[in-house]
Amino acid sequence: MRIIQFREALREALTEEMRKDESVFLMGEEVAEYNGAYKVSQGMLDEFGDKRVIDTPIAELGFAGIAVGAAMNGLRPVVEFMTFNFSLVAIDQVINSAAKMMSMSGGQFTVPIVFRGPTASAGMLSSQHSQAFENWYANCPGLKVVVPSNPYDAKGLLKSAIRDNDPVIFMESEQMYGDKAEVPEEEYLIPIGVADIKRAGTDVTLVSFGKIIKTCYAAAEELEKEGISAEIIDLRTVRPIDYDCIINSVKKTNRLVIVEEAWPLASISSEITFKVQKEAFDYLDSPILRVTAADVPLPYAPTLIEASLPNPTRIIKAVKQVLYK
Repeated sequence: MRIIQFREALREALTEEMRKDESVFLMGEEVAEYNGAYKVSQGMLDEFGDKRVIDTPIAELGFAGIAVGAAMNGLRPVVEFMTFNFSLVAIDQVINSAAKMMSMSGGQFTVPIVFRGPTASAGMLSSQHSQAFENWYANCPGLKVVVPSNPYDAKGLLKSAIRDNDPVIFMESEQMYGDKAEVPEEEYLIPIGVADIKRAGTDVTLVSFGKIIKTCYAAAEELEKEGISAEIIDLRTVRPIDYDCIINSVKKTNRLVIVEEAWPLASISSEITFKVQKEAFDYLDSPILRVTAADVPLPYAPTLIEASLPNPTRIIKAVKQVLYK
């Protein structure tokens, strides 16, 4: 099976869906003439033309609103935010228009739209360009929120997102666009809302999503050297959350550590902790622990970034704590 980059997997998903359905189009800053800020849309302007691959001004609120209107009128826009940090400028359209339109119209309007782009930290970008907003958008009914961790999942999930009749928030990472993995040439879809057990284990369950899955792998490999078997669950989708997958794993391992890049208050890990203690309390042999970003704006210095974000050392420490080691 061929090996391609994360950005190439996204490009294939977009291209295949645009070839299949003329109502699908891409819009955003620098997606056309510049081939995309991260080269996800490279070559797509040449194939589809400027009516379907559209460069926008630096005006997220404006072009998000245009896309919502287009979706309400039968098109399927894919809106690229150069970073989800900039989506805050457009959040009124995302939350108050896209997410609520079907409910407010009594089902007369659907809004089949995908808002996609990178989220969370990407190195020395400091506080205003390093925020993880997965839990913000997952808080809103009417939205689906997808956060893939690898090229294979990214392609299958993006195709499903484009075909979905609800608005989908599709969150990537600048630090993953060059990641490589096997991706089939034949068409495939991955259903939204289904988690994946990336690594089977018996002693502790690690739950995460997005690029932090790689951090969990690193921790699990170190733990294995000490005879500790960690099961890794990749949520892939944080709205809806596949609670059954998590609970079934906890019933086997009896211990749970949740890892995410967001701040701790009102996070995805908070929600999972509540659900597991409610549905599987009797299976837990120790309290659930979380490894999140520090409760501070992300610093600029590399040493402080390392200390602020989830890393293998912090995950290993949490695992040993739930194992009472």
